[in-house]
Amino acid sequence: MADIFTLEIIKNGLVVANEEMFQAFARTAKSPVIYEVLDFAVGMTDSSGNLVAQAPGVPAFSGVLDFAAQEVIEKWENDLKPGDVIVSNVPYKSGTHLNDVTLALPHFEKDELIGIILNKGHWSEIGGMAFGSWNPNATEIYQEGIMLPCVKLYSEGRRNRDVIEIILENSRLPQYTLGDMEAQVASMKVASKRIHRLVEKYGVDNVKLAMEKLIEDGEKYSRIKLKSLPKGVFEAEDYIDSAIANTEKPVYVRASVKITDDEFVVDFTGSDKQVMSPINSPFPATVSGVRETYMAITDPHAYPNGGFFKPLKVKAEMGSIFYPVKPAPTSTDWEAIAFATELVWKALAPYLPEKLPAGHFLSIVATIIGGVNDLTGEPFAIVEPQPGGWGATSNSDGTSGLVACGDGETYIASSEVYEKNFPILVERYMLNTITGVGHGKYRGGFGVVRDYRILNNEALVTIQVGRHDYPPWGLKGGMPGPGNKVIIYKNGNQPMEIRRISADIFRKGDLLSILTSGGGGYGNPYEREPMLVFEDYRNGLITADEALHIYGVVIENDKLNVEKTMENREKNIKGDKKWML
Repeated sequence: MADIFTLEIIKNGLVVANEEMFQAFARTAKSPVIYEVLDFAVGMTDSSGNLVAQAPGVPAFSGVLDFAAQEVIEKWENDLKPGDVIVSNVPYKSGTHLNDVTLALPHFEKDELIGIILNKGHWSEIGGMAFGSWNPNATEIYQEGIMLPCVKLYSEGRRNRDVIEIILENSRLPQYTLGDMEAQVASMKVASKRIHRLVEKYGVDNVKLAMEKLIEDGEKYSRIKLKSLPKGVFEAEDYIDSAIANTEKPVYVRASVKITDDEFVVDFTGSDKQVMSPINSPFPATVSGVRETYMAITDPHAYPNGGFFKPLKVKAEMGSIFYPVKPAPTSTDWEAIAFATELVWKALAPYLPEKLPAGHFLSIVATIIGGVNDLTGEPFAIVEPQPGGWGATSNSDGTSGLVACGDGETYIASSEVYEKNFPILVERYMLNTITGVGHGKYRGGFGVVRDYRILNNEALVTIQVGRHDYPPWGLKGGMPGPGNKVIIYKNGNQPMEIRRISADIFRKGDLLSILTSGGGGYGNPYEREPMLVFEDYRNGLITADEALHIYGVVIENDKLNVEKTMENREKNIKGDKKWML
């Protein structure tokens, strides 16, 4: 048995193997959604499917990797061989939506299964009724693309040509799909080589022991952090907009959070049933969403593994929005996944103000623009999340232009890369000072305005806008954010606000304008330091009129009038002016 110092070296070697796999995939993938946005996650489990280590990636994916490994082990049991690669994307047992395709590589040393190496990435096209496959208008999963039910993509190192041909035949962008698939396989082999080197140097028993130690240490550390949290039962509720849920009424969602010294139990019982809209969150994704908040309030920098998440328990009713069953569509599942994260966050925010801010713009406002390039005759596609505003904290303004909670480590794609490679023009990209933020003692962060002008004769556009009717919430008297919105300008007609479109035809010169919401505010706006209000005015973030009517701050001739500000605030407070919501 190795000493504790050697075990620590092996533990870190396993973590680094995953980080190298992450970089290998990012640098070799075909689709911009991978190499620009980093819309994927990688990790590995032990031979029982317990998460050992993972590299930073999309949080909504990272939390489902162990579910995927357990599905592989359950289905294939003793029929896994060295060189096998399993492909899976059916969401109900182990996934998110069909575009997020998991490849699993069993790692053997001689004839012994040591663990499962996993790579889950967003494939830009997997068929279905709409270009890009995820489809806001889907009413059942069969409309969303090809389903790959945990089958062998490679058998003992040999390609399963039949499966690959079926996949490519169902994709509108077969070269993108093939390129991403091959990059996934290659990156997993990098991780496998690194693990094999650890075995060669330290022995298989010590590598297995290091895996056990990672999980054991994760649980010990998690339980230490759990003891520092407030104890009791905490509750929150919210609504998902009916316009994206395809329902007459908004979808009611709720969470009860019970914290003891030993457990962190989240119960979504009482939330509405699954809907005939793709916003449903598969149960593994719901668990993943809760894991995000759990890490945020314990230690965001901890190693996320099976041990660390052991005190966490998640409950939801089968057939509900947080535990859908077939044939519920899930292609825009991020809407409900984000609520799984934010309901726990909302329930605990008043009690953990130093760790949890006010509400953020939440909706991914994911965007697809694609078609066939007039100049090259080649298909093209951009698939990306949009950034927005996060909520204010108890001691600072919210963050501007950041992706929503479920997207975590994903980047904002370069406008220049898109303009160079695709027939579009990013005509405007700026902080959203038009609809603004949630004001308060500390204001929310700003969303963005992003305008896409179509330069091709024709392009297909898909987008969905959540968190519009029920905007980002404020805390301690802070105002809510304005909500997300999208406006389209087509055929020279009047602008039209839309909530969801699927493979909608845009012509040359048409414009898609996205305005993501600012985050919620924290505290009474009248308590905001006048100099901070003046700085926002000087930076073009608010007008002098807004400074006066929201914050009671008087700005005259581009200068802060402190004396009049104090008089104005005192007068309005005495007059019982209602600044609170």
